[in-house]
This record gives sequence, C-alpha cells and structure tokens, in this order.
Amino acid sequence: MAAQLDGVFEAELQKKITESKVLVVGAGGIGCEILKNLVLTGFTDIEIIDLDTIDVSNLNRQFLFHKEHVGKSKANVARESALAFNPNAKIKAYHDSITTNNYGVNFFQQFSIVLNALDNRAARSHVNRLCLTADVPLIESGTAGYNGQVELIKRGLTSCYECVPQPAQKSYPGCTIRNTPSEPIHCIVWAKHLFNQLFGESNEDEDVSPDTADPEAGADVGSAALEKEANEKGNVDRVNTRTWAKQCEYDPEKIFNKLFFDDINYLLSMSNLWKNRTPPKPAKWEAVQEGDGEDGSIVEDSVTRDQKVLSMAQTAKVFGESIKALKEAVGKLPEGDHLVWDKDDKDGMDFVAACANIRAQIFGIPRKSRFEIKSMAGNIIPAIATTNAITAGIVVMRAFRVLQQEYEACKTVYVRLRVNGRNQFIVPETLIIPPKPKCYVCAAKPEVVLKVDTKKLTVREFRDDILIKALNMVSPDVLLDGTGTIVISSEEDEKDCNNDKTLEELKIVNGCILKADDFLQNYELSITVLHKEAGREEAPFEIVADPDSLKPKEEEEKKEAGKQPAAAPVDDAQPSTSKGLNGSSSNGKQSTTVNEVEDDDDDMCIIEDDEDEKPSTSKAAADAVTTPGKSVEKRKHAPEDDEPANKKAKVSSSHPMDDDDDDLVILD
Repeated sequence: MAAQLDGVFEAELQKKITESKVLVVGAGGIGCEILKNLVLTGFTDIEIIDLDTIDVSNLNRQFLFHKEHVGKSKANVARESALAFNPNAKIKAYHDSITTNNYGVNFFQQFSIVLNALDNRAARSHVNRLCLTADVPLIESGTAGYNGQVELIKRGLTSCYECVPQPAQKSYPGCTIRNTPSEPIHCIVWAKHLFNQLFGESNEDEDVSPDTADPEAGADVGSAALEKEANEKGNVDRVNTRTWAKQCEYDPEKIFNKLFFDDINYLLSMSNLWKNRTPPKPAKWEAVQEGDGEDGSIVEDSVTRDQKVLSMAQTAKVFGESIKALKEAVGKLPEGDHLVWDKDDKDGMDFVAACANIRAQIFGIPRKSRFEIKSMAGNIIPAIATTNAITAGIVVMRAFRVLQQEYEACKTVYVRLRVNGRNQFIVPETLIIPPKPKCYVCAAKPEVVLKVDTKKLTVREFRDDILIKALNMVSPDVLLDGTGTIVISSEEDEKDCNNDKTLEELKIVNGCILKADDFLQNYELSITVLHKEAGREEAPFEIVADPDSLKPKEEEEKKEAGKQPAAAPVDDAQPSTSKGLNGSSSNGKQSTTVNEVEDDDDDMCIIEDDEDEKPSTSKAAADAVTTPGKSVEKRKHAPEDDEPANKKAKVSSSHPMDDDDDDLVILD
C-alpha cells in the first residue's frame, strides 16, 4: 500500500494516513471507488455504512460486487472485496441507515474525516448536520452522468450542504395530469398515479379520474355525461378505483375501456376544455387489439424492446400481461398491504410504460420507448463508471489536504464532459465559499418563516411534510414558544392526540413562533408561522430561510441607506468578493425558499462558465447576484449535454483575476 512505502508521501502525511480514522457513508458507485482508493492508499482504519443490497443493475459500475453477491449487503461485500487489496486493513461495515439513532454526534466525533457517497438528499442533509455539530470535516461528492462534483464542508469555514437549498421537484397541476396532458411526462405521472390507485398506496391527491373541479371546464361540467350514462358504468359512479378493479377481477379489457374509452368520453363532455385544444380520441380494447394491421407480437429481446417504440397493439398486449402479473403479486401480500412502484421492477415498469403510451396516443402526444419512459419516471441520469472513478479519486486527494489541515487548498472541484475554454475538464473553484449568514442549518441562530394555512394544516402534516420531508429532520420535538405547550414529541405516543388537530386548534396562528429540536441531529430551529391561504394549484406551504426578506421594502432601504458612506467613490460601489460571498452586497437581502422535495440520485450544483473565463464561486455567486424577494440559485441539472450538471451563477468582480495555477489541477 502506498502509505506503507517510504517516499511516496511526505513523512507527515504518511503518518496521518496511517493514524486517521475514516467514515465512508454509502457503498454504491462512488462509495466502492472511494473504499478501494482508501485501502490502496494506505488508510487502515475505515468504517463504511450502507442500508442497500446489491442489485444486478449495480454490477456494470460498482466493481467491488459480482454476480454471486446479488441480494447481499453492499457494505459487507464492499468490506470483503476491499480486504482482498490489503488484508491488514481494519474495515468495519454497517448494514444500516445512517439516519437511525445509533449514529449520533458521539459516533461521528470518533472520525478524523467523513466521506459522503450518498444518492439521496435526506441522508446528505442528515450527515451534513451531524458533521457540523461534531466539528468533523465532511467531503461531499456526487455525480450525474458525465458530470461530477467534490466539495469540502467544514464548520465555520465553508458553506454547508444546505446553505443553497435543493430545488423543489418539478410538479404539475392536477387538472393538467387528469384532464389536459400535453407532454409525455404528464402521461407518465398519470400512469404512476394509476399504479398506486390499483396496486400501491392510494393517495387522494393522485386521483386519475377526470377532474370535474377544473376551473377551465365550467360550472356544470360533465352534467350531460352523468345524465346520459346514469350509473351503468364504473367511471360515472366514481367509486374507488381499486374497489372497482377488484370487482371486475382486474380484467384488462374492462380496465382499459374504463380508463381509455369511458373516462375519455367523459372528458369530451367538458366542452370548454376543447375550445382551443385538440380533443382526445377514445380508444376501445377491441380496436386496439386488432391494431389496423399492426404487428401485436412482443419482441422477446428485452434490450431491443426497451429501445423500441412499440405499436399500439403491442402496447395493449404489454398492458394486459402486466396487469395479470401485478394482480398475482398483490394477491400474495397480506391483507391491507400494497405494492411499491420501482423502476427496476419489470411488471411495474411495463404497466407504467404501457399506460403512458396509450394515453399519449389518445391525446396526440408522441409516444416514447420503455427506456425513455423509465428515465423520466425514475428521474434517472445514467451512472458512468469513469465519472465515479474520477470523482472518487478527487475525494481521496481532498482528504489528504484535510488531514494536513490545508483547507484553503480544498476548493470545490467539478468534473465535466468536455473541456472548457481553458482546456480543463476537471475545474476547480477560485475561492473557498464561506458559510451563508442566513443558512437555516449552519447559522448561529437557525430560523425560518413558514407560510401556511393554519386553519387547514394538521400537526401530522406539519411533522411529516414540513419538518421531516422539507426540513430533513429525523426525530423532531416542537414547542410553542412563550407557552411551553408541547406540539410534537419524538417520544412514541406522547402527543399522538394532536396529530389530527389543525395548527389553529392548538393556538398556533399568524405570528406564533415554534421551537423545533431534533435531538438526534443536535439541531434547533426557530419557526415563525405566517398564516397564508394557498390557491387551488399553489403549494400548500412555503418556507423562507431569510426572515429579513419579509420586511417592508422601505424599511430595508432605510436600513441599507444608513449603512452607506456619505460619498462613496464610483469604483468602490461594487461590493468586494468577500462581501458578496457573505450575502451582504448592496443589492439588499435575499430570500431562500425551500419547498418539499423527494429523493433522487442527483445532487449537483450549477455554475455558469464562459469558454474563456475561470469557474466562479458557485454558492457565493448565488448570494451575490440575488435581488430582493427572489430565491437564490438552486442546485439543478444542466439543460444541455455540453454544459456541466454542476454549475452555478457567476460572481462579477471589480478586480481582474490573476492567471494562476487554476489552469491545471495539481495532483500532488
């Protein structure tokens, strides 16, 4: 191993490598590469944790796993495979979730450094908070296709993972999904909702029947259809979709005709919807089966079939076969249990792809191949083994710098598909990004403003949707400030009686302050509640991370005017880079809005970089260019392949950048 050979590393670094204790969180694509690099470098005291098991789809890029390992714990198998490189290494594996209460602050404090190789935001946020509390350096990494990113998170020195909030998942109005789809993704979302209605966990917000409350449809929508159809057809009775499907024994023909003929005719009766749109064309099972001479046989080769856009006859056949398979699968479950849709489950994926394409055909929307639908339905960006390897290599090199406490050398690094104007495809930032003063996680006194309808939001929804899902808490306790009333308790059953009560019923109204505390994360947050009645298609709540952004504009202008020097020279009017980075430019205060998000496999930052300019200070840039009342730049995907998926807005500076070592990435 490299650290056991004199002369490979400096003596001081060599000693630190052999004496340090490292935690690797995640044993997937990046985690496997990091573990391999650590062992080959000479790290001998390593712990690795991952809750997942090995799937066949992992084998093309997670090289510590082989066919015989399918179904086994990723962490345990990664440990065994890594020990083959260096049997003298001490590696401890945990087949567990990092978010359980077994891994608190005391657990993290035993490590010299933590290396994140996760694929979901909730776990990343959790580790971020624990490392901040334990004051342990964290190296965060992520990849998206050919793009990668590595950044250091150090308390008091750098911005944390949550200084720039993650973007909300793209959402679509319910009436668009149910009544007037115009894009393939609308049909795919509808098909996933249908899966849950028939086989999964049913949700009232995921109804797939025509939406009679659509404001475009008019007041007496569907009345003609109701009078004409009476109660003879299932869709007119509007019984529960799963109950109806069970009554007809999940007969593919009956389900098809209800969804794609009866319901479409019902939509056509909403004549106002089709004044400026092309009306849909209902489809009957018998007509589609005949296929107007189309070949209804299914291609047996799964690879060929996945890449091909099937004919309507073929799609109908897949529809029928998948329903039969899913009916059998759900029949084997205990009473009251349900299936969970997974993009890697063949029958579930076949069902969604078939339903989406049939609905697309009806509404005149281009159909897609199964592969394309899988990518959109699962928010998939193909994982590239080479990107994982490069990113993991940078992670370990950054770990060397951290062990030597050379934090200023640990600038964020981006991996790109193509070289930029300076002939770089591994692009370092120019500056360390300092913590954001108004961050609701790493600020001295974390606080947010919650805009919500206190008359409708229940305590259960407040806990599950806001504290846990949106704010990434694990075991929250909540008190009403000033009264000491316990609203939510992490102790089992202690305050369950509050779950179905609204905030208003517990005297939580406009202007109240809640004190939320997560003992597992050692995290406290002050939440100011503002009552706001949301519109029909508006988000049910909004979280503003900078309370100052809600102050009247005149008050802010007076406050800022009082800080300005009497006669500042024109050249000095531009805020310095450091002031811009700290979010205190003369542009005023910026607000950060955080909405509910779901996990996905991609957490990349976006920076904008002209061909002949250096990369800018990503997170800081978002602060420096934000205007009052607007949200900061959020992590997102690059819109085109030739731009990196980890880029952010640029910071302009009145000082020219010197031509320095940033032309090269020094691998010393």
